Amino acid sequence: MTWLTVALVLVVAAAGLLRWRRPAWYWLTFGVILATLRVLFRYASVMDACGLTVPPSRWRLALARTTNRPVPGPRAPRILRLRPTRTGLVLRLKLRPGQDAFDVAASCDRLRHSFAMYGVTSRELRSSVVEVRMTGYDVLKRVQMPAKTDARPMRIPVALREDGAVHYRDYRVIPHGLTLGATESGKSVYQRNLVAALAPQRVALVGIDCKQGVELFPLARRFSALADDQDTAAELLDALVSHMRDVYQVIRAEQRITADVPDAEIAADIWDLPEHLRPVPIVVLVDEVAELALSTKKNDPRRDRIIKALVRLAQLGRAAGIYLEICGQRFGSELGDGITMLRAQLTGRTAHRVNDQSSANMAFGDIAPDAVLAAIQIPTDMPGVAITGDSTGGWARIRAPHTSLRQAVNICNRYADLAPDLPALAPFRPLPGIPKPADAPAVESVRATA
Repeated sequence: MTWLTVALVLVVAAAGLLRWRRPAWYWLTFGVILATLRVLFRYASVMDACGLTVPPSRWRLALARTTNRPVPGPRAPRILRLRPTRTGLVLRLKLRPGQDAFDVAASCDRLRHSFAMYGVTSRELRSSVVEVRMTGYDVLKRVQMPAKTDARPMRIPVALREDGAVHYRDYRVIPHGLTLGATESGKSVYQRNLVAALAPQRVALVGIDCKQGVELFPLARRFSALADDQDTAAELLDALVSHMRDVYQVIRAEQRITADVPDAEIAADIWDLPEHLRPVPIVVLVDEVAELALSTKKNDPRRDRIIKALVRLAQLGRAAGIYLEICGQRFGSELGDGITMLRAQLTGRTAHRVNDQSSANMAFGDIAPDAVLAAIQIPTDMPGVAITGDSTGGWARIRAPHTSLRQAVNICNRYADLAPDLPALAPFRPLPGIPKPADAPAVESVRATA
């Protein structure tokens, strides 16, 4: 009996230590079993308390009266499947007649408390079938991406959602994206994850970094073109517009619109072309869009030239395989003419911590008003946490894993041979050499104190 007591105490102590220091390990060893039993035993009473039950049908009442049986009680949604995951539980429910998926979504917070889970979200899979995802711990506190992800061409994993699912950036579904965030909000780390995930794929990376290239030029070996000032950026964007026209000519030549050609074989974008004729897709990363849009002159021809080229690429570039990733701290009408038109073409929206509500409105005010409040509530002590949404109105809280600049540089150097040489972008190909330091520093360095 003594040994049994000591063993029980040790198991309880180990479980408490794991829950405090390694919540993911605790969930995989103890938490998943306890949570599954808790959900199964409490399910009927919790559904009744949350108002997710319906009265018995008339035929069941008539059958009870005919057979002199007790009156049947209310019925909860039927559990189709209960699946444990590495971060929580996935519950698939079959709704009863008269119930709606909105009823389950409105009760998620009460379900979280009743089942003693960290978070509960729901989504409708099809008519009368709802999936409820429960997380057993804070998965965004220490992001650990799963070893296996569903990565495909132009579809890359970049972050982890608060429900434990992987957040993918799919350029063929959402071609253009906007990323906002204040200083030290994790915007640069999110951009590094994009570059690191795209590096092993057959894609051309084009960067515009007007902060003298401090963010993107360390990754230059994997880039096909880079610009570090406004003049070079204007010429680079014009070259991309010219390349877009050439790609459209290739598509037109391969359409073959005749009566004997099936509809499925008529090319409308680069992905409908044969493999040997398909141009390389291009992802354009703009590090700070304000440096391109702001100008000291009232009518700046260079600024108008840049914004018009960006708008044309956003409107017409998808079919030619040109995708935009635009980053900035703010993205409103104060940046000048054409900015609102450009923002309307950026379907994917990601907002890290912002300094004011107007910045959040710039990202989600026109597509997902509910996400504005969530964006301004991101704490300052959790860099990398962001709110992502699209034109469908849905949004989610995500956090990208921390990727240092050294790690991103190593990945880009490893796949440097995959950087395609595009004739239209050849003048902007970054040199592989490392610039020599100046003989005298441009600014006075901080001296170390004894």
